Amino acid sequence: MRTPRLGTVLTAAATLALPLMLSDNQLTLYVLLGLSAMVTIGLSMLMGYAGQVSLGQASFYALGGYAAGLISVHGGPSLLGLIAAPAVAAAVALVVGVPILRLRGHQLAFATLALQLILLSLLGDATWAGGAIGLQGIPHLSIAGVELDQDIDYAYLTWAGVAITMVVAHNLISSRTGRGLRALATSETAAAASGVPVGRYRLLVFAVSAAFAGLAGGIYASFVGYLAPGSFPVLLSVQFVVMAVVGGLGTIWGGLVGAAAVTLLVQLLTDIGTRPGMPSYAPSVLSYAVYAVLLVLVVLFLPQGLVPAVRKWLPWHRPVVSARAEPPRTPATPGEPSSTATKARSPGGPSA
Repeated sequence: MRTPRLGTVLTAAATLALPLMLSDNQLTLYVLLGLSAMVTIGLSMLMGYAGQVSLGQASFYALGGYAAGLISVHGGPSLLGLIAAPAVAAAVALVVGVPILRLRGHQLAFATLALQLILLSLLGDATWAGGAIGLQGIPHLSIAGVELDQDIDYAYLTWAGVAITMVVAHNLISSRTGRGLRALATSETAAAASGVPVGRYRLLVFAVSAAFAGLAGGIYASFVGYLAPGSFPVLLSVQFVVMAVVGGLGTIWGGLVGAAAVTLLVQLLTDIGTRPGMPSYAPSVLSYAVYAVLLVLVVLFLPQGLVPAVRKWLPWHRPVVSARAEPPRTPATPGEPSSTATKARSPGGPSA
């Protein structure tokens, strides 16, 4: 068990040291990668354990951003806005989750998609939220009187949020509720027959994943300083789903790995699409293409995702096959054969 812990320590050390070596543009990408990882970790739990396919996870991302932005714009403490962001997203998820989680399969997916479309429409018509123009002038986050006005500050804040989401997700999966979720992921019928409150656990995971997205949205609002309905398109929700599937559903590290893989690949293709001589529509076409190609490749060759596939090759994750313990031999009494010899001569005993 020491090697996985050492890997976690090395990953944390690299996460802390990397912002010091990145340029401003790279720091912006690093922050956005971390925000995507926070959302994807919750979505990976939602799809991997509760079996709920959400095509509207960006709606909770938007709710967290607007909650934090509105509080800050109207003179409230920016730290209060950041705390309110996951709380508002989770509260909305609890309210809307009661009716829509009764749906299954593609019906649930379309319901979450409709939820995002309704939210974007409402935000576009709400003058108190900036309407279609958007919410402008969102101040930087201030913690203990220190204003975070540099990209490196938000890099550390974002990845601290990633660490919090990973710890919360790990504790949830390792708890008694997590055992019920694992049973739910295996068979909903069997879990219900074993006394697992299926509906309550589904709603719990739905709210937790929404809280993760809301926290990411709150950081995003203060980092960018501007929010508009166009900042949270439907394609963003599709991107989160692709990240979760590529990394591995039901794995905490899968959300982080999937977010990193997709974000870096999309950024690489965007750089290629913006080179001289490329058509103006090349970046968007390449973005759509990478989602389609990644999904096809993962489904065909890595159906469980990157993280479960890599774990099969790691020595500390391989199952240890132990030899079957032999039954204790009973001492033979004078004139009687031993128990082992009796088994060897008996018709039902093991053959030589």
